[in-house]
Amino acid sequence: MKTRAQKPLDFIIDKLTNSIENTSTGEVFDTAVVRMTLKNLTEIKKSDWSFDWAKEIKDKTKEVYKLTTINNPTIIQGLVSLEDKQDHIFMHLIESAKFNKNKDKVYLGVPGNLVAYACKVSVDKGYQGFLAFDAKTTLIKHYQESLYATHFRGLRMFIETQAALRLISQYFKS
Repeated sequence: MKTRAQKPLDFIIDKLTNSIENTSTGEVFDTAVVRMTLKNLTEIKKSDWSFDWAKEIKDKTKEVYKLTTINNPTIIQGLVSLEDKQDHIFMHLIESAKFNKNKDKVYLGVPGNLVAYACKVSVDKGYQGFLAFDAKTTLIKHYQESLYATHFRGLRMFIETQAALRLISQYFKS
């Protein structure tokens, strides 16, 4: 089976919040992260996303999760695609909804929330929070500073236990 080269990720951590925060009011909204299945495909309009999320959901090696607010679970704030590598979690894709991108975004904290959730999945599976992903070269320093990620080699980065626990405690108070 032919394997595709993993595309480097280019998400921006706009702010580490304790949930997601409205950019104009500062109001914070509690969030939920829920696994997407084939039944949920109708919730994703292709025109609203840069990536082919249907392909990610159909890939049996990956799990796709959506971030919503508790008060409005029908509006997807962001999506993340994760793969269980048996000793760590690999983050293939992460994307904020179109209305949460660029300078006129509605909410801050979406990417941070999704990365923290990926770390939580790693902890829950017994992998001590280890999360790996490939980053665009220009964003390696950004991820080191914002997520406390470690540059491994090439484009590969990882978040180790202490950094993962810091992110998890920021977003998940349980």
